[in-house]
Amino acid sequence: MSPNARFRKALTQREQLVGCFIKTPHPTVIEVLGDTDLDFLVLDGEHSPFDKVSINLCLLAAKAVGIPVLIRVPDDNPAFILNVLDCGAAGVVVPHVVSVEQAERLARSMRYVPGGRGIAGTTRAGGYGAKPLPQHRAEADAEVSLICQIEDREGVENADAIAAVDGVDALFVGRADLTVSYGLSDFNDAGIAAKAADVLGAKGAATGLFVAPCEDMGPWRDKGASFYLSGSDHSFLFAGAKVLAARKPD
Repeated sequence: MSPNARFRKALTQREQLVGCFIKTPHPTVIEVLGDTDLDFLVLDGEHSPFDKVSINLCLLAAKAVGIPVLIRVPDDNPAFILNVLDCGAAGVVVPHVVSVEQAERLARSMRYVPGGRGIAGTTRAGGYGAKPLPQHRAEADAEVSLICQIEDREGVENADAIAAVDGVDALFVGRADLTVSYGLSDFNDAGIAAKAADVLGAKGAATGLFVAPCEDMGPWRDKGASFYLSGSDHSFLFAGAKVLAARKPD
């Protein structure tokens, strides 16, 4: 079983998984963090300067070290999703999913169905032509994960229905944008925690969220979360630098 297929199986079976965001568009970052005990990585194509070339190189590094890497895409554009899946991504995290109709369109764009993902066997995902096209098509569904990010009022209201859409593997709570959506300023507001808990309790798909590096994941597990993103390569650099600076002799 490929690393991507193992990830999807673990995700959908709600095993406890932890990963981090990648903000720096360079394959060496993937090579280094891929040699740790993290379960997966997410390239932040929404808020960081990733282009198609840097995504491709990072996914090549991911294949070399055998770690599943998802892409948080900028939006729900099916052409961009097609490209990152062809490059070998383990799946996508799609921001601002708010409706069943949007989730259904996304699910189609992930899979080789009528009106869905365009098929080509000459990609990295298809083994550059070494894998027979029928085999690639048959195996592809097990190797890509669709994670819908819930970070708007409408998304919270429709979370149960979105989670029930065939092809949606998980919901990911974005508490920062959710705070903005509800007109609040505190990421840790009790009202936002309650909304996050509502989403984490959705049936039909795995659920998870971003947790701060020093935040206890246990209470979120108890509310239904099974996968967590915490920190990034940037936060690791900051934390390591602070530790080193504190060691300077007086």
